[in-house]
Amino acid sequence: MDSKKEREAAIREKRVTYDIYAELPEDGQRYEVLDGALERMAGPSLVHQLLGGKLTYLTTQSCGSDYFILTAPLDVILSPRNVIQPDVVLVHRSRTDILTMRGIEGAPDLVVEVLSPGSRNRDKVSKLAIYGKHGVQEYWILDPVARTLERYGQDGGRLTLTELFEGEDRVVSDKLPCISFALSELFAEEQIGRLLAGG
Repeated sequence: MDSKKEREAAIREKRVTYDIYAELPEDGQRYEVLDGALERMAGPSLVHQLLGGKLTYLTTQSCGSDYFILTAPLDVILSPRNVIQPDVVLVHRSRTDILTMRGIEGAPDLVVEVLSPGSRNRDKVSKLAIYGKHGVQEYWILDPVARTLERYGQDGGRLTLTELFEGEDRVVSDKLPCISFALSELFAEEQIGRLLAGG
């Protein structure tokens, strides 16, 4: 980008690209680019961080030898106008060509978002459509308040809900056969329960 004014115009007009995003001055904030719109992300809550960490641990236990398991902040560059920082990402080890110095350039095998009060619409509508359009094979939405995990699968350029896990359900995936854990394991940490109860 040639000038600060041009960059500011691109942000205002929702035509931000990866190159503009990468040139943004460091301001202590995290951003994503969704269909050319620069979106500021709120900092994750403690529950969000605990659940993301536990999910990373569980998937590493069962899938670490087959998949790279990566966590935010990390750019997933789906297109020049869609740069997203999911909470957890799995990329099969045979697909190292999409792992670059810039981040992940292409559709991961699995993308996971942990819902936060301010991210619900973005995660369940905007990102769902973007991930589907760009070929993400599986997308999980983990809802800390409802204590559920929604699993979406690729269906011809869009993601459709294939399963809702709750309670003691065992989380499994036909696309990622190494995945297998009880949903309740995610919420077993005493601190998570205390925080969700308002403590």
